Amino acid sequence: MSSSPSTTGIELKTRRPIVGEIVELISSMRFAIALLAMIAIAAVVGTVMKQGEATNNYINQFGPFWFEVFGKLGLYAVYSAWWFLLLMTALVTSTSLCIVRNAPKMLKDMRSWRENVRENSLLNFHHKMQWRSPLARAALAQQTAARLADAGYKIKLVEKDNGTLVAAKQGAANKFGYIFAHSAIVVICIGGLLDSDVPIRLQEWFLGKVPFSGSGLISAVPAQSRLGLGNPTFRGNTMIPEGQSSESAIITRPDGVLIQDLPFTINLKKFTIDFYSTGMPKLFASEVEVRDHASGEVVKAVIEVNKPLLYKGLAIYQSSFDDGGSKLKLTGYPMRGGATTTFDIAGEVGASTAMGDAYTVEWSGFRPFNVENLAASQDPRAVAKGKTLEEQFANSLDKHTGSAGRNANNKDLKNVGPSVTYKLRDKTGQAREYQNYMQPVTVDGATVFLAGMRVNPSDQFSFLRIPADDGHSVNEWMRLRAALGDAGLRAAAAKRYAERATPQSNNSDALRVQLQASADKSLTIFAGNDKAAGFVAISQFLEKIPAAEQEKAADVFMKILNGSLWDLWQAAREKDGLAPVSADEQHARFLQLATNALSDAFFYGAPVYLQLDDFTQVQASVFQVTRSPGKNVVYLGCVFLVLGVFSMFYIRERRLWVWIKDDANGAEALMAMSTQRKTLDFEREFETLKEKLPQSA
Repeated sequence: MSSSPSTTGIELKTRRPIVGEIVELISSMRFAIALLAMIAIAAVVGTVMKQGEATNNYINQFGPFWFEVFGKLGLYAVYSAWWFLLLMTALVTSTSLCIVRNAPKMLKDMRSWRENVRENSLLNFHHKMQWRSPLARAALAQQTAARLADAGYKIKLVEKDNGTLVAAKQGAANKFGYIFAHSAIVVICIGGLLDSDVPIRLQEWFLGKVPFSGSGLISAVPAQSRLGLGNPTFRGNTMIPEGQSSESAIITRPDGVLIQDLPFTINLKKFTIDFYSTGMPKLFASEVEVRDHASGEVVKAVIEVNKPLLYKGLAIYQSSFDDGGSKLKLTGYPMRGGATTTFDIAGEVGASTAMGDAYTVEWSGFRPFNVENLAASQDPRAVAKGKTLEEQFANSLDKHTGSAGRNANNKDLKNVGPSVTYKLRDKTGQAREYQNYMQPVTVDGATVFLAGMRVNPSDQFSFLRIPADDGHSVNEWMRLRAALGDAGLRAAAAKRYAERATPQSNNSDALRVQLQASADKSLTIFAGNDKAAGFVAISQFLEKIPAAEQEKAADVFMKILNGSLWDLWQAAREKDGLAPVSADEQHARFLQLATNALSDAFFYGAPVYLQLDDFTQVQASVFQVTRSPGKNVVYLGCVFLVLGVFSMFYIRERRLWVWIKDDANGAEALMAMSTQRKTLDFEREFETLKEKLPQSA
């Protein structure tokens, strides 16, 4: 098609430059809505997926493959991911262009009276009215202007060739709503970017800052992993035990940490914490002294939750609390084989202790008291029959929540005393986490020691119940456990059981030999091996018997096992020079609980059981230190947003024109009225003006 004039009379439009089309697209509403939708989706992802967790937690949750995929997408730190920052930048650019393009037009329209309107165009308005007046045109114009001014309108009189135009307007500030609302988006986004980790990223890219991924003292961290006092924005944490101080904060990065030097030293004088009856923290506060490095000024303050200390442009928040290195004393009990020798071990929370050449104990936590829900529950072993080994484990070890905070109205809440949490790591680096309670507790009517274990940090603890003996200790159960691992004691117990259970008859010798062999076999099967032990081993043994005879065989097996375990207990006490225990209901109940615990001990997975004997608690306060230059910018954006929303929803723009021309008997008037949003209030106002304007003076 030629660009020359066409003989058909069709005029060709000149194509808009590509730059203009791009600007129009970026500043369009559809583009902004698309950006907002993507930002909303990113915000949902950032809310659902925990941000800034340890790498191992993500690997355990998603597996190695998806861990790498999600890591490449930046989903572990959504709000600082490059693509999220790009979306925010695009939104700021789009909104800014929209303001630049439309704000001048809006401001011009606000100042405009639209005085070029014609009489014929007013006749096309939906809201219009005509009337005649005996007044002259000039007098009627003045009267109309006065009445509109009294109604709150701004007035302008315009003389036309054949008449007078009274132009009136009210609520023109409505357009400020659109300007303020769009400006608020820009200002809030800029404030957010100022408080983001963009300045830190720039220092990593251009100033050679490298996150530190090793371990050791903070003072030994090299300079390339430290941020100076001039860092414009940061958000770091520092943990300070009672009586100690800190002059730096730790900023977590995806591949390590950066150390932020502070212009002052924070000294924690005292940490105070109060709890609800449910065990949840009620109040925690820190008495601190802040000493300025430059001036030597010392400021004393009490920092509480939502009551930070503001000092020289920095804010110190009470973030949380932790253990500051409590000193622990424990006794170790062997959990494998026939060993009975105990040993003493000491530890400090946050440190580690070598346990021989094969294991290391990493002391991860200590709590001076624990509020638990000790409501009676059904014995989980009642549903364990016929399950797989994993299902047996899930049903045989009672599940504990570890916190009663969600059961605030439960009357079965009780403080069960101190507990210690630690990881037992072998030479290959594999570890399981354990949580042991210092004092026995009553669960389902039985007094037991709770020994928790979990493989993954995201799992709840599963608890082994070790029954307390007459001395409220674990000694008798440990004695029985060691005896079960001793083949000689098992044989002696089998012989004792056979002699006790064999009736006096002619063939008693043959029956005694048979019972002794059965008892020794039942104890050996229950003692187990590396693959199975306890009730799982018994279940596997019974599966080899024809199905029709399994139930009867199981009854006989359990009867022999229970009897031989009693004799095994007595044989173990006799070996240690102790008198036998009385055969009463209390000791029978202990043996039943001990048998269940011996079966569950196979899944405990630890070579030792560590019993907390004594402790010296050291508390620590966790502070968040921030420099937020964008905070005030965000506040300004919020003010703009409030003004914008108020202007758009509560200020209604109305325009009104009255065309007055001469008439044979005076003057004739034509009034027309318009608004952007037709509401009931507008209709009522129009009806009021229809009655008011034509009235005679």
